[in-house]
Amino acid sequence: MARLQAEAPFLHPECQITDSRFGRYVEIGAGSRIANSAVGDYSYCDRTCDIANAKIGKFSNIASFVRIGATDHPMEKASLHHFHYRSGDYWDDAEHDAEWFSHRAGRRAFIGHDTWIGHAAIIKPEVTIGHGAVVASGAIVTKDVAPYTIVGGNTAKVIRRRYTEAVADQMMALAWWDWDHDTLRAALPDFRTLRAEAFLEKYA
Repeated sequence: MARLQAEAPFLHPECQITDSRFGRYVEIGAGSRIANSAVGDYSYCDRTCDIANAKIGKFSNIASFVRIGATDHPMEKASLHHFHYRSGDYWDDAEHDAEWFSHRAGRRAFIGHDTWIGHAAIIKPEVTIGHGAVVASGAIVTKDVAPYTIVGGNTAKVIRRRYTEAVADQMMALAWWDWDHDTLRAALPDFRTLRAEAFLEKYA
C-alpha cells in the first residue's frame, strides 16, 4: 500500500494542528505547526515548518524550517509586547484581545499550485506566491511573486523566470494539477522524462 492516502493527511510526530484542513495525499513533517490554514491536494511540508493563516495550493513543495504567514506585533501601539493582546495569560480578570487575533487571522498568505518554497524561507502575511514559482532557501518574501518566477534574497527579488511567459501561460491553462489520480499515474512517464515544452506539446 502506498504511504500517502487520499482519506487523511500523513502527520509525522509532534505536529500541532489547529483550525486547519487538508486535501488528499498531504504530508506534514515532524514538529510542524499548522494553524488557520488550508493545504491542497498532494502538498507537503518537511519538518519543523510554521504555517499560519495561509491557503496553500496543490502540489506545493515546502522545505524544512519554512515560515508562512509569520505573525507580527502592533508597532503603532505603546508596546510591542503581547501582554496587551494575550492579556488573559497575565491577569485573571483580563481577556485576550479578540479583535487583534481576528485581524491577524484575516491577513492570509496564498501559495499557488506546483510551488517550491526553499529551506528556512519566510513568507509574510498577505503575500501571494504564483503558480509554479520558486522561493530560494533563506529568502524573506514581502511582496507578491509572479507565476513561474524564481526569487531569492532578503528581501526577495527576482532571480529569473522559470519558464518563458508563453510556456508559463500554457502550463497554467493546462492546469495539470487538477487532473485526477489515475490520469496523473498514466502521465507519470512523461512527467519524469519530458521537458515542459514537450509535455505541453503532448498534453495541451
